[in-house]
Amino acid sequence: MEHDKEHHHHEHVGKLTSLNTSFIIGIVLNFLFVIVEFGVGLYSSSLGLLSDAGHNLSDVASLMLAMLAFRLMSVHPNSRYTYGYKKSTVLVSLLNAVLLLIAVGLIFSSSIEKLVNPVQVKGDMVAWTAGVGVIINAVTAWLFVKDKDRDLNVKGAFLHMVADTLVSVGVVISGIVIQYTGWMIIDPIIGIVIAVVIVISTWGMLRDSLRLSLDGVPVGIDVSKIKGLLLKQNGVINCHHLHIWALSTTDTALTVHLLIKDMNKMDEIKHTVKDVLKEAGINHCTLEFEPEGFVCNDCCDGYGCND
Repeated sequence: MEHDKEHHHHEHVGKLTSLNTSFIIGIVLNFLFVIVEFGVGLYSSSLGLLSDAGHNLSDVASLMLAMLAFRLMSVHPNSRYTYGYKKSTVLVSLLNAVLLLIAVGLIFSSSIEKLVNPVQVKGDMVAWTAGVGVIINAVTAWLFVKDKDRDLNVKGAFLHMVADTLVSVGVVISGIVIQYTGWMIIDPIIGIVIAVVIVISTWGMLRDSLRLSLDGVPVGIDVSKIKGLLLKQNGVINCHHLHIWALSTTDTALTVHLLIKDMNKMDEIKHTVKDVLKEAGINHCTLEFEPEGFVCNDCCDGYGCND
C-alpha cells in the first residue's frame, strides 16, 4: 500500500513537472511571437495582426496564470486553508475566460472602426508573419494535447492554441488576398472572425469554470449514475445528503450519508464504496454511515438518493 502511494506521488510530481515545462515553453514562444507580430502589425497597419497579437498576449497571460495555479496546487494545506490552494485553478480558469471576453470586445470594436475607415495593409508581411504564428501556435497546442482531458486549465490552453492556429491560418489567407487583389476590407473582416472564434472557444470554459466556482457538479460527473453506484453496493440500503463539487480543476470531492444494514460491516463497505467512487473520478470522499431504520429529519436540504 505504501509502495503504491509513493509510486502515485512520484507519478503526480512527474506530471506536474512536465506540465510546468510545457507552460514555460509555451509562454516563451508566444511572448516572443507577440512582440514580433505586434511590431509587424503596426508597421503594416494590419488590424488582423494587431488583433491576433492582442489575443496571443492574453494567451501568454492565461498560460502564466495557469502555471501559477498549478504551483499553488502543490502548496501544503494549513490552518487557514485546510484544502490548500487547489481552488485557485478554478478561479484562474474563470479569470482567463473573462480576460478573453474583454479582448473580444476590444478586437470587435477596432474591427468595426476599420470597416468604416479602411487603412492600407501590406499583404505579404501579414501573410509571412501569420504563417510563423501558425507554426508557433500549433507547437504550443501539441505541448498540451496529452493532458487536455485531465484539467480544465490545460484544456483551455489547448483549445486556445488550436483556435489561435486556425485564426493565424485565416490571417495568412487574408494577407494573400490583400496582396493579390488589394481588397483591404478583408483585414477588419478577419478581425471580426477572430473575435467570433475566441468567443466560441472560450464560452465552454467560461460556463464550466463558473459552475465549478459555485461548487457545481464537475463536467463528466453524472449525479444519477453516482447515486446508482452507491445503491448497488452490498449492504447499502439508501443514502441522502449527497453533495459533489470540485476542490480544483482536477480533484472532485463528495460527501454522503449512507444507510447500511449492518454497522459491523461499516469498514468493509467504506473501502468498497471509496474504490468505486475513485474509479468514477471522485478521489476525495467523506462518508457518514447510519443504521437501518434511521430517520433523517432534514433530508430535504441536499440532493438525496431518496428524493
